Amino acid sequence: VNEAALRAVRLGRHKATQADLEESVEVIIAGYQRKAAVISPREKKIVAYHEIGHALVAAKQTESAPVHKIIPRTSGALGYTMQVEEGERVLMSKEEAFNKIATFTGGRAAEEIIFNSFTTGASNDIEQATRIARAMVTRYGMSEEFDMMALETVTNQYLGGDTSLMCSPEASAKIDKEVLNIIKSAHDKARKILEENIDKLHELSEFLLEKETITGEEFMEILNGKSVDEVKEEHDAKEEAKKEAERIEVQKAQEEEKRAIEQQKRIEDELQKNEGNILLDKTIDNEEK
Repeated sequence: VNEAALRAVRLGRHKATQADLEESVEVIIAGYQRKAAVISPREKKIVAYHEIGHALVAAKQTESAPVHKIIPRTSGALGYTMQVEEGERVLMSKEEAFNKIATFTGGRAAEEIIFNSFTTGASNDIEQATRIARAMVTRYGMSEEFDMMALETVTNQYLGGDTSLMCSPEASAKIDKEVLNIIKSAHDKARKILEENIDKLHELSEFLLEKETITGEEFMEILNGKSVDEVKEEHDAKEEAKKEAERIEVQKAQEEEKRAIEQQKRIEDELQKNEGNILLDKTIDNEEK
């Protein structure tokens, strides 16, 4: 809410709108957009394919949260693909956990397919995928090898949630093998999805390079067959309407502020006039006495 209020003030408005609140959520999660950041064209292209890789894998899986927005460059990371659940979720199935890992591997998979190489950009994805895969084996009982056996405990749950294994060294080695197999399977699934949708991977990445930000609605429209030109026209029309609405809102706020200042001045003038009349009445009374 504070970020939304700050954005509204920066844009000359007295009230925060829904757009301000949405932008504030993105700022908290991924940092401010760095549109003026100096990044080479090749790196921009790698980041664009990386982020579309995440989004495409997420969109092509059934048990996965919808893509809300794709931002290639932020102050917190080189890029960010934002997914938002359609409703409140408390539990996560084995399929959902596995699909999350596949989505995390989608960026690296896209780099491998398009550039026949990969970069350090997937470091956070690797951490997140490993964390979920390890939890599946050690805490959630989602492993065929260990079934419902508890292999890990969480200490200081409200102070960072440190974990510690409670098994033999031999079992620990098997856990690592299970975790690796899950991540490899998810990685293979991500590669297969991207290879089957290679044309959309190119099309969406080029669109992201040009526009720098894609909403979930635009992403799904292109993915479902709508031409990039049509989406661009609609995007430009919406941006113009948005700017016009913001301009009208700012103008309205300025007019309200001007009226408030004028009203305040009238009140002050009236008070000064009344004070003058009171002094005059007192003077007349004194003279009569």
